[in-house]
Order: sequence, then C-alpha cells, then structure tokens
Amino acid sequence: MDIVGDIKRTFKEGSALTRLIYINIGVFLLLKIIGVFFYHSGQSIPLYQWLSVPSVTEALVQRPWTPITYMFLHQGFIHLLFNMLGLYWFGQLFLYHFEGDKLLGVYLMGGLWGAFLYIVAYNLFPAFNSVYGLLLGASASVFAILVAIAFYDPNREIHLFFIGRFPLKYVAAFYILLSVIGISSTNPGGNIAHLGGAFWGWFYIYQLRKGKDMGAGLVGFVNKIGEFLAGLFKHKSKMKVTYRKPPRDDHEYNRQKHKQQDEINRILDKIAKTGYDSLTKQEKELLFKQGKK
Repeated sequence: MDIVGDIKRTFKEGSALTRLIYINIGVFLLLKIIGVFFYHSGQSIPLYQWLSVPSVTEALVQRPWTPITYMFLHQGFIHLLFNMLGLYWFGQLFLYHFEGDKLLGVYLMGGLWGAFLYIVAYNLFPAFNSVYGLLLGASASVFAILVAIAFYDPNREIHLFFIGRFPLKYVAAFYILLSVIGISSTNPGGNIAHLGGAFWGWFYIYQLRKGKDMGAGLVGFVNKIGEFLAGLFKHKSKMKVTYRKPPRDDHEYNRQKHKQQDEINRILDKIAKTGYDSLTKQEKELLFKQGKK
C-alpha cells in the first residue's frame, strides 16, 4: 500500500479545498507527534503558544506570523473535526460557483480578518483589560466561506440533520447570532473572530459583484511562494525522456490506440483480481490520465 504516494498525488491533483483540509490535518498530526516526543523526554515546548494569535500586542509583535499560522491550528480532535466538516460542506458549495483560488482567498483573508477583529476587541473593550487570550482554529475562515456563499446564493437549500432543509441565508444568520451571543461565554475571542470572518465573507462577495477580487493579490503571493518552495524541493528526474513521433497514418494510429486499450484492460483486470493498491505507480498514473480524457 503506497499511502504516502497516494496522499502526495491527491494533494497535488486535488482542489484547493482538498489541500486546505490536508494542511489542517497535517499540522494537527505533526504537532501531536512532536508533543509526544517532548513529553517522553521530560521537556515541554510551547508550540501552540508560539503559533496562536496572542491578544496582547507586545506578544504579537514578537510573533508576527501567528495571524497566518493560527488558522491551521487545532488543539483537540473534536475542534479539528467540526471545523473540517464545516470547511468541507461549505467549501463544496463555494466551489460549485467559484474556482479554487477564490476559495483560498476567502479562507486566508477571512482568517486574517478574524484575527484582526479579535486583537482590536481585546485591546479596546474594558472587559478584556486583564485577560491574556490565545486564538487558534480555522473557524473564522469557515465562517467567511459560509457567509460568502450564503450572500451569493442565499436561497440554496441544504439539509440539516433532524431538522430538514433550510436556505443558506438562515443557516448563516443562525451561526452569526450564536457567535454574537457567545461573546459573553467562555470563548469570547473565538466568537469575535467568527464575526471578523463573517464580515470578510460578505465584503468579498459584495466587491466581487463589482468586478473586484479582493483576495487575488494574497492568493497570487501565496502561489508564488508555493512555486518557489516546490522548486527548492523538486528532485531532478533520473528518467530518460523519449519523444514519440505522431502516427504516420490511420493504420499506425489505430495500432497505438489498440495497444493502449489493451494496457488499460490489463490494469482493470488486475484491480478486479488483487485490488487498486496492488497497482504500480506507473499503472496508477496511466489509469488516472485515461480517466481525465
């Protein structure tokens, strides 16, 4: 079973939604594994403190990366599970109307607006004067996606367990109301961040209808960083590249197509006998390319 290879392939070929979910899960597992090693060594390392957004501006200046890292950070499995379910459900609805770059823009900018409103509130309102808070989680970004798609397609109905079908606009309004009420609960910072994300989701669609993609600049910058990092870690291929000449006539063309179909049939027979995991990497790639035609 080539699990690592399959993960790499689905990450590379998957949508922006797939990649965001993979990154969130990957960060969660990585930090948990690192934590186990430090626990058994008798040491402690404040990983979550260094990656979460602090409410105190002095600490934020020392950790300026946190408004980005916090939106991929989850301390508990239930926290991760519910955020990823929301990201998947609402992200799928978003991708029904828009391409992946726009989803990434709403996710990132929604998270940044959530962090911004959280920092402003904790340093502006007297209720938080003596509170040192830490913000983490993807919920502000998920709220941004939910409100964006609800504002764009308000009457689209979704099925809610044990309740039935409801228009998206009421679902978004309900969650926003819960966040407003929840500011006075045990998680005021998280609920404030939800409202920041919700604002961005509305503002993004409002500007998009005017022809302005307000997240395009950030997404372009992120894509350039991704291309740069990919170039650094890309291994030079040791495979010999050969170029096939195009078929000279219809007879040659039909012969090549017949040969390719025989190979596909052989792979399908192999799957039927021994399962998909028994395929080689080359066989999986050939099957995938054939499926895209």
